[in-house]
Amino acid sequence: MTRLRGATAADVPQMMEIAGQAITAAQWSPEHYQQILSGNGLGLVLQENSHIIGFILGRGIAEAWEIENIAVAASERRRGLGSRLVEEFLQRIRSHGAREVFLEVRESNRAALSLYKKWSFIEVGRRKGYYHSPEEDALLLKFYFPDVN
Repeated sequence: MTRLRGATAADVPQMMEIAGQAITAAQWSPEHYQQILSGNGLGLVLQENSHIIGFILGRGIAEAWEIENIAVAASERRRGLGSRLVEEFLQRIRSHGAREVFLEVRESNRAALSLYKKWSFIEVGRRKGYYHSPEEDALLLKFYFPDVN
């Protein structure tokens, strides 16, 4: 059974392992994960039995949030898990007053672009040469929560 829950410091090694399997995921130090989890960030993990199979991390200031890293284990892809993570992330930050969400994505990452399009993210800019190994532009995407009056 797959369970979605908040990420903890104990999850960092498994999250780093999953990110290492995903060429498009940010390759962070343990300290970077800890900084997000202990600060004004939100981390969520998908867990099956005792194994983490996916995660999403982001942080926010007031009404603006940024998805900073998301990855699903290579063996678990194409099951809709990335969409489940994005959905839960958006629900949780909305309940904390978020109005918009930003992220950067490699221009060549078609799977991620398809996922974000599904969730109504729109392209609002480009960062030339943002990524390295290989060098590539980043597309800046933005999600606006619909106003509920």
